[in-house]
Amino acid sequence: MVMMVRQGQSMRQTAKQFGVSLSTVRHWVARAEGRALDQVDWTDRDRAPHRTRRIAVGLEETVLAIREHLRTQSALGEFGALAIRAELVRRAVPWVPSVRTIGRVLFRRGVLDGRRRIRRQAPSPGWHLPKVAAGLVELDSFDIVEDLVIEGQGGVQILNCVSLHGGLAESWPREGITAKIAVESLLGHWRQFGLPAYAQFDNDTRFQGGHNHPDVIGRLSRTCLSLGVIPVFAPPRETGFQAAIESFNGLWQAKVWQRFHHDDLGRLQDRSCRYIQAHRQRNAARIGSAPARRPFPDAWKADLQAAPRGVIIYLRRTSDQGRASLLGHAFEVDRYWPHRLVRAEVHLTEKRIRFFALRRRDPSAQPLLKEVPYALPQRLFDE
Repeated sequence: MVMMVRQGQSMRQTAKQFGVSLSTVRHWVARAEGRALDQVDWTDRDRAPHRTRRIAVGLEETVLAIREHLRTQSALGEFGALAIRAELVRRAVPWVPSVRTIGRVLFRRGVLDGRRRIRRQAPSPGWHLPKVAAGLVELDSFDIVEDLVIEGQGGVQILNCVSLHGGLAESWPREGITAKIAVESLLGHWRQFGLPAYAQFDNDTRFQGGHNHPDVIGRLSRTCLSLGVIPVFAPPRETGFQAAIESFNGLWQAKVWQRFHHDDLGRLQDRSCRYIQAHRQRNAARIGSAPARRPFPDAWKADLQAAPRGVIIYLRRTSDQGRASLLGHAFEVDRYWPHRLVRAEVHLTEKRIRFFALRRRDPSAQPLLKEVPYALPQRLFDE
């Protein structure tokens, strides 16, 4: 461009010829002014300032400490940036930042009194289960997609599964999903890939069991417990806990259901199977790096009439009185923990329920709120 301009062509014509803006041509002509073309540095220059001055971390802490001191001890009750700078001058701090810099420090550290929303970092996946959050064990999430109709054939339902860390996916399109079909599908998947430590579901009766009677442990929960897998039930009408499986539901519908016209259920199952295989192949590295699964026991046999043993986890939000509802009962947890999340661990063997506090703002702190006795009534399971 510079050579064309030096040969007499106008800058506007040169810009049009090379498909750039007029200001770009002017920029490079000015860069080469007064020098031969082979002596010009044509590389892009770093836009970062050559010299930056950022307040030291120790001085930031001093600013925050002075603000807290002024907020609680100042006779005037003034603890803004101007008052903080005056106190720094009084203390003869070697380098006193400007009022504007102090204001930026207060904003960055989230201590301003203004009602500006502070966006905190999201908790790690599976944060409600400490071992899962630490990446020590795997969790499989299950969900059912409903209200899909094949033209001229009728409705279909899709049972989907995806693991939290490995992204190991599976999908079972059926005319209808019952508790028995869900258990058979789940067992087939675990026989092939191994057992996770946790299996998470929503509160659908096909997963949890009937809601018309208290103290119901459903078919699927009994199957999980007999295999040493801890069933986890997400809180009703809460977002986030089932985000992984909900995301996969949307992905499956976009890549399988909405992408093709399906003549019948068999064609849908074939396309779903091909998609799942491709999905696993693409995520092979992630699946391989996921926490190890336990092998499926060779001698295992289903016995739904056996007394359930082990742990079931219910994630719940307390009422305005601090009660948590699960298994058809409302348990008193903590009246000072209203409308808050709790993890209720039902220890069937120990005959106890332990309630732990959950906070997204501080996911690592999950203190025990209360422990109550609970004994599951001994009665036959209606198969």
